[in-house]
Amino acid sequence: MDPRGAILVIDGDGNILIERNGAPQYVPASTIKLLTALAAIHHWGLSHRFRTEFYVDAERNLIIKGYGDPFLVSEAWEEIAKSLSAKLRGFNHLILDNSYFAPGIVISGRGDSTNPYDAPPGALCANFNTVHADPDAEGRIADTEPQTPLSRAAGERCKTLGLKQGRYTFSHDERDITRYAGEVALYFMKREGIDMAGDISTGPVQAGDTLVYTHVSAFTLEAVIRGMMEFSNNFIANQLFLNLGADVYGPPATLEKGIRVIDRYLRDELGMTNVHIVEGSGLSRENCLSASEMDAILIQFEPYRHLLRKRAGVSFKTGRLEGIRTQVGYVETEAGVPCRFTVFQNKGRPEIDMIVRCIKTRCRRLPEDHPVRAEPAAIPSPSKSSPDR
Repeated sequence: MDPRGAILVIDGDGNILIERNGAPQYVPASTIKLLTALAAIHHWGLSHRFRTEFYVDAERNLIIKGYGDPFLVSEAWEEIAKSLSAKLRGFNHLILDNSYFAPGIVISGRGDSTNPYDAPPGALCANFNTVHADPDAEGRIADTEPQTPLSRAAGERCKTLGLKQGRYTFSHDERDITRYAGEVALYFMKREGIDMAGDISTGPVQAGDTLVYTHVSAFTLEAVIRGMMEFSNNFIANQLFLNLGADVYGPPATLEKGIRVIDRYLRDELGMTNVHIVEGSGLSRENCLSASEMDAILIQFEPYRHLLRKRAGVSFKTGRLEGIRTQVGYVETEAGVPCRFTVFQNKGRPEIDMIVRCIKTRCRRLPEDHPVRAEPAAIPSPSKSSPDR
């Protein structure tokens, strides 16, 4: 691989405007989210909505079965509690079924930091498996978002970690994150007058348990992908990746099943067999593909380019890991025809104003020693999601 990286710009008629190292493979970082999104759209369609099920057993226990909904935020749990209040006024124990995902999933490139981009996946989650903490002068932890309760266990964990104000991944233990989802659910159920007599535990739905409510997400897959792209949310990307594997090959979800789905999509829909993908967010340096292969992805993604961030007529996705900067997307010409660009660099920032000028002036080639320079690329704000990596 050329240490200068790769650049490929192709106009709407398929003419190459700029090409340098289009064939060697590079680490795409977060731009691989376009491939994850494409596979999800191909399998489910943009109108797909994730579900979460609620059962009652013979002992009046309430069982929540998660199916990896990436957008089970506090507002969703509040809606769930309101719906459940019309069906039950109380229950014994709260049992959390997270069996749709295999235990111990290890995602290449995901660390154990408190940064939101390292949030772990899970079948039953709340708020992207993160909390927004705001310690007071005495170190007591409160949540600064009024719609988001901070459970006692999560607050104590944040205090132990010595966290300052901000959004954090408070645990990488799947038992902790599953319990946190249950605590958030219980908080809103109590506000709706639903009482729990017992404790919170984990366990599977059993034959004979009665399904009393199915929550269908307010967010379509289109909205989920838009949020994933806007904030480069690694948690959402790998929730989609794992869900694809479980939906196609059966639960429990594993990385291996997700990889099989992506590999099949690449082979059957794009005719590519040499792309190497090990997870769906771009965290891993084991992911690799060429600029030409990314251009094939951009061709397929073109009808959905409205889901990307847009600035000054450029729809784009950035990516970054230590020592790696990537950027891909589309530049709208005056005629409204999108031209595709891919930039993979090993250092510096992938910039696009030179590319935009080239497209608008119909430049046909770039001298071999021409630097790729321009104004810095925008970095998404973290908000509730993980920052671009």
